Amino acid sequence: MLESLNYTLFYWINATPDSPRWLLALAEFTARDVISIVPLLAIGLWLWGPRHQLSAQRQLVIKLSLAMFVSLALSLALGHFLPHDRPFAGSVGHNFLHHAADSSFPSDHGTVIFTCAIAFLAWHRLWSGAVLMAVGLAIAWSRVFLGVHWPLDMLGALLVGVIGCLSAQILWQAFGTTLYHALQQCYRLCFALPIRRGWVRD
Repeated sequence: MLESLNYTLFYWINATPDSPRWLLALAEFTARDVISIVPLLAIGLWLWGPRHQLSAQRQLVIKLSLAMFVSLALSLALGHFLPHDRPFAGSVGHNFLHHAADSSFPSDHGTVIFTCAIAFLAWHRLWSGAVLMAVGLAIAWSRVFLGVHWPLDMLGALLVGVIGCLSAQILWQAFGTTLYHALQQCYRLCFALPIRRGWVRD
């Protein structure tokens, strides 16, 4: 039943040779490049921001990193133990994005963006998490639209993101404060010059 639903949703979303060129170009940009906002957000939140918010921002970055580690490790394990062919590997639908024919479940791009969105919903602000969730849905749509993923790959990625964030919260409660202070000391040592010159926050 799930596989039937997967096929139905895929054929409904997947592009065809008659799809507008501009929509294919937009989907390719979304599928390839928009994911870059995740590391850029993490770097920006760690290095800059209002002084009274900096501690909370850096704790968010550490929690996000823990969640991402767990999510990607789980994604890797699922792809290894529950392999699922990509649509184009079985000549299903139309493919418009070059990709290796490895396991599609769950989506790595989906795992990264949904983990980030859930982290911001849980540990930052509702509006920022909602914006990132919308970005995640756009990335999910684009990768199905271009034929490199099944819809249920994206649902799997969302669930993996939830597990990653729950695990990160447990890890944070166990040793988060110690990890935060250790990373702060390491950062201040490695970035002593930029900090002194005022290029980044201390």
